[in-house]
Formats: sequence, structure tokens, C-alpha cells
Amino acid sequence: MMPIVELRGVRAAYDEITVLHGIDLSVAAGQVVALLGPNGAGKTTLLKVAAGVHPVSSGHLMLGGRDVTGVALRDLARAGVCLIPEGRGVFPNLSVRENLQMMTYTGRKREEIEEIAFSRFPILGKRASQTAGTMSGGEQQMLALARGLATDPAVLLLDELSMGLAPLIVGELYEQVAEIARQGVAVLVVEQFASAVLDIADHAAVMVRGRIQQQGHPDGGFRTELANLYLGSSI
Repeated sequence: MMPIVELRGVRAAYDEITVLHGIDLSVAAGQVVALLGPNGAGKTTLLKVAAGVHPVSSGHLMLGGRDVTGVALRDLARAGVCLIPEGRGVFPNLSVRENLQMMTYTGRKREEIEEIAFSRFPILGKRASQTAGTMSGGEQQMLALARGLATDPAVLLLDELSMGLAPLIVGELYEQVAEIARQGVAVLVVEQFASAVLDIADHAAVMVRGRIQQQGHPDGGFRTELANLYLGSSI
């Protein structure tokens, strides 16, 4: 399958400190790729590079077969790249409906955005008038996903979707992520805890100290190798 988003030999740094050391990674349409590894491995930086938030020191960022290295964040967003950062990124002082209304800048009507959001996450329909910051962490994460889907993304970049959430809620969220991928979206998910995402992933890669040490289909053999690469995850 032709990759929708691809990093080729990507290096990235903060000042003089190199964080990514020649990363090669790709995600095709309809594919969920899990990016795993311990804290400080460089996973979030990789997502920021893929979204155009952080510059590439060397190497290439490709989107749909086109070199978009150095292209501005807003232009990548218009091309269909959507980043949902760690911490959910909703407006806590606005209601659910107001949070969704903010996404009308994409050109979609409010009614259409709400229909997409409430059909995928019915609980948001029940919470439409509620202030987002008073909802549970899982409900806020659903709202963040719903806002992202309003952009009709070709590429969905998720950072630590499971952060601070109960396992049951995490499972429900990742079922939605799998469904989003089945609709043709390329999904790259950063997770520290492998068990949260491996069951829905088509491909997995493990980062350690800014390098991808292992990647492949997340079968039993891969999970055994994963356990040897880093600690801190139940797999």
C-alpha cells in the first residue's frame, strides 16, 4: 500500500540536542500504526514533526507521495493532517456544542459537525450544553476526537490517548480509532503502554532513545521482543 504519511531518514533536534536519529516510518490509508516506547524516547517529537509543528533537521516528510518537508503547520492541516495532542486540547470553559462550533472554520456547517460527533459519540449529544471542563476525562477525549474528525482528516496523529483514563474507557476509544481507520484514514498512535493499542494496530514500532529499534506486525513474537526492549508496559 502506498503510504499516506512517511518519514524518511528524519532527524530532529532541540537546539543542539538531537532527539530523532534517522527515523523511517510510514502509515498507509486505513492502517493503524502504534508508536511505542518509554518516556523520553522521542515519540511526541516524531508526531510533532509529522504534523509540521516541529522542524526537520534533515531527512524528508512525505504526504501522499509529495515532499512536504518544511511546509507550514496550517498548510499540512489543510492537506488533511490532524494532530490530537496529549492533554486532549479542548476548550474547558466552553460547552460541548461551542467546542464543536469552533470547527466550522473547516467549511462544514455546525449541524453537520454535530451530526458526525453525536452519532459517533452519543454521550456528547447528551452533554451538548455541558461545560467541557466538567466532563470526565474519557468524555473530553471523545470531544477531542470529534473535533478532529470535523476536519475530515486523511491522517490522524494521536498522542497518549489513554493518558489518565480507565482501561474500559480506553478500550472504547480505541474501538472508535479502529473504525476511523476502516474508513480510510491513516492513523499514527503514540502510546507508552502497549496493551492499550496493540490489539487494534496493524503495525507497531518501538522507539528507544530517538531510534526505531523494532517494528513489524504486533503478533505474539513482536510482543515478546517488545518486552525485552523496554519496561513499564503490560503487554
